[in-house]
Amino acid sequence: MSSFSQIQGHFNWPESTQACRIFHGRGGRYPEFRFINIDWFSPVVLIILYSEVERKWLDSLTEVIKAQLGERCLSIQVQYRFQHMAPYELLWGEDIPEPVADEAGLKYQLRLGKNQNYGLFFDMEQGRRWVQTHSEQANVLNLFAYTCGFSVAAIAGNARQVVNLDMSKPSLSVGRENHRLNQHDLSKVKFMAHDLFKSWGKLKKSGPYDLVIADPPSLQKGSINVIRDYPKIIRRLPELLVPGGRAMLCLNSPDLDFAFLKSAVAEHCPELVLEDKIEPSSVFINQQPDKGLKILIYRLAS
Repeated sequence: MSSFSQIQGHFNWPESTQACRIFHGRGGRYPEFRFINIDWFSPVVLIILYSEVERKWLDSLTEVIKAQLGERCLSIQVQYRFQHMAPYELLWGEDIPEPVADEAGLKYQLRLGKNQNYGLFFDMEQGRRWVQTHSEQANVLNLFAYTCGFSVAAIAGNARQVVNLDMSKPSLSVGRENHRLNQHDLSKVKFMAHDLFKSWGKLKKSGPYDLVIADPPSLQKGSINVIRDYPKIIRRLPELLVPGGRAMLCLNSPDLDFAFLKSAVAEHCPELVLEDKIEPSSVFINQQPDKGLKILIYRLAS
């Protein structure tokens, strides 16, 4: 097992209570450490392991974190992502199962120990920032909304309305809680627990939209297969967008590249013009960009 002293100087130690990734091993910048990510959401540190490590190694890392963060850290937890059901374990300190992450002044409710994903994808930070700065008086459609992180960013950016669609009622319930945490006007936010591919008519009633966000899971049993279904979504965008409206197309499958998105748009919606590519922050840069998070901004030709 490689010693983390080799990379400790590259840890992104937090200087405040703002949520951040302390170390991003999955991006491949440090090939021997692809098995680990470390997240901070004050006062909790979460170590995410993608393969087994020696207990002594994990205990040593815990001591380094305690020494670096001191009294600011009250809980160090680990998630064994490589095990069935991705269980959590408290390594040190208080059991804090529901911390609130503060990112760029916006609050998000997290839930540790229940699901593989805890409520916020840190690598999408730049995407949320882009949405916040491009939502002034916009009517926004947030597809595969999960816990409504994009919706929170859009309302913070003074969106006129956000429609969130996701098949998971519990996820949308957390999304509603996220808006309440930020004291948002819930009359501007809609929550639709529906199957997207059976709900085009319902979505059109709240449109047309100035911005459509699509961030589908790569593969979700009973819900979506991104290879098969992303072209279906892209094909519908002219029906959903106002002339000149934008589509934010996200893809987080390591097996599909930027070319997959671009070719799907060229074939199924040539009216869309590529306008921008959202780059990840320096912490999340992937050595092989096509294997990391991909975000493209398209505009519907007027």
